[in-house]
Amino acid sequence: MNLYHGSLEIVEKPIIMQSVRTLDYGTGFYTTTSYEQAEQWTRRRMEGNASIGYVNCYQLNTDVLPLMHVLWFDEPTTEWVDFVMANRTQEDFAHSYDLVYGPVANDRVYAAFALYEGGLIEKEGLIRELKTYRLIVQMLFHTDVALEHLVYIESKNITL
Repeated sequence: MNLYHGSLEIVEKPIIMQSVRTLDYGTGFYTTTSYEQAEQWTRRRMEGNASIGYVNCYQLNTDVLPLMHVLWFDEPTTEWVDFVMANRTQEDFAHSYDLVYGPVANDRVYAAFALYEGGLIEKEGLIRELKTYRLIVQMLFHTDVALEHLVYIESKNITL
C-alpha cells in the first residue's frame, strides 16, 4: 500500500507526535492514500511559512496488518462517527490501536460534523450526507510497533 505524508520537512524516520490539537484518530503519525491530499496539506502548511515543502512517500506491506491491533473503516459508519467525535471532544479519550484507517474529516466533513454536534442533524443523517462525498482515506500510525512496518521511499519537493 502506498502512503503519503505532507510536511515542511523530509520525514525519513517518522515518530509518534503528541498533537496540540484534537485530531480525527488521536495522536500519532498521519498518512493518506492520496498523493493529492498530501500535496494539498503541504501547500497549506507552506502559506506564509516556507517556500518549499515535501510529500513524503512510503510503503506498507499489508501482510503485516493481521499482526497488529487495527481499526478499519471502509466508509462512514456510526462507529466511525463515534470514534472521531470521541477523539475530537473527549479530553482524556485514548485508544490502544496500532493503526487506524478510514475517511478523512476534511473541511466539508467538519461542516457536516458541526451540524451533528450542534444537534441540527441526527447521526444517520450525518452518515448519509458523508456518503455523498468523495472521501479521502487516512491511516494513523498510533504506535511504534506500527511505524516499524512503514518503509520510507522518497520525498518529493513542493514549491509555491
